[in-house]
Amino acid sequence: MQSKRPIPPYRIKMVEPIRIIDRKEREKKLIEAGYNPFKLHSEDVFIDLLTDSGTGAMSHFQWAALMKGDEAYAGSSSFFRLEKVVQAITGYLYVMPAHQGRGAEQVVIPALVKHPGMVFFSNIHFDTTRAHVELSGARAIDVVIPECFELDHYHPFKGNFDLVELEKQINAVKAENVAGIIMTITNNSAGGEPVSLENMKGVRKLAQAYHIPVIIDGARYAENAYFIKQREEAYRDCSIREIAKWQFDQGDIFLMSAKKDGLVNMGGLIAIKNDRHLFELCQTRIVPMEGFPTYGGLAGRDMEAMAVGLEEALDLDYLTYRIAECEYLGNRLLEAKIPIQTPVGGHAVFVDCGAMCPQIPYDQFPAQAVCNALYLEGGIRAVEIGSLLLGRDPDTSQNRQADREFMRLTIPRRTYTLEHLDYVADCLISVYQKRHELKGLAFEYESPILRHFTARFRVVT
Repeated sequence: MQSKRPIPPYRIKMVEPIRIIDRKEREKKLIEAGYNPFKLHSEDVFIDLLTDSGTGAMSHFQWAALMKGDEAYAGSSSFFRLEKVVQAITGYLYVMPAHQGRGAEQVVIPALVKHPGMVFFSNIHFDTTRAHVELSGARAIDVVIPECFELDHYHPFKGNFDLVELEKQINAVKAENVAGIIMTITNNSAGGEPVSLENMKGVRKLAQAYHIPVIIDGARYAENAYFIKQREEAYRDCSIREIAKWQFDQGDIFLMSAKKDGLVNMGGLIAIKNDRHLFELCQTRIVPMEGFPTYGGLAGRDMEAMAVGLEEALDLDYLTYRIAECEYLGNRLLEAKIPIQTPVGGHAVFVDCGAMCPQIPYDQFPAQAVCNALYLEGGIRAVEIGSLLLGRDPDTSQNRQADREFMRLTIPRRTYTLEHLDYVADCLISVYQKRHELKGLAFEYESPILRHFTARFRVVT
């Protein structure tokens, strides 16, 4: 009889010891960190669900590929191997590596801003994307479907653009003032929710009608392709690689943090379909910011590992288990009546801490309070994806209010077992039972950009 528990399509070849410090010590460490899990030392964390960015395990094929790294400053053979893989997957002509996704953003996004007051549209801009848009003098406007934040309402593609609203917004600001449309796949801030291929085609059609470039923020493009295969009838019998290629057909530019679906600990990508002028402009920009265009801030061995990882991430067996382990944790929480985004997305479980702790106002960051409580309960580190991450309005300096105050339980790839996830569920259930005792947070230090990374807090009494 087949087990209902998902079975990983790999076996463990090397282990890393982890330890849990006692609760009294955790209380001390959290105070020292200013009630900000980002500032905890990793050795003081038992299970680390802060991010899936660069925290996964590489395969033995990737570790072997490291030994082939060509560390030439210019024209590294490792680059040309990576370039060939990226071109084959995306169909894009021009490829440059970057040290990670935000390195790619800092090169490309300002290059698209032709004059002050331009805007970027996205299904939802994630944190560094929004920061780079605003640092470039542009504005970030989110145009996601209204079903996105109806947590109990089933929609197979909650990451979709609202196409009617998108066209309305384009006309409102005038097309010549739109620097680009950023398709985030999967849609991280929405709960790791996918975008349908038909929706992507709709965005592409609008963009072409108004002569607007389309940027695919594809850190989790393989996971998005898996959801399309599972949930979009027309593509059920297609391979992940075929669906991935059709996704890229809908864009002009591809930006990637390869620390997700590249299955590496460090690396990013810029790929441009066929715009030679933009490629040359980005080449000029990448040299002072990241490095020579054939290494872009990476060692040759990093590029070798990425070339292998990009292929591995398209494996159907790997993706089936990857999505199943997220769903497994989500189902444990749903059984305990903990409010989460449903259906569960591709890389994390998103807990609705606003609903969980209605006594905490949005500008006292209920999800941050729950993250801290979860660390105290079991040494588990999670991350806030709510009003803290959203930051302040650049015009008014007022705290922006997120649609949902999410805590993200982010599952690193090929790293933790289901026993670890059961422990996470048990600890969060314990926190949930004491949720009415939790209190909000106030700033002791707040940086002007990407404040959630470095802020320090005090508990509101």
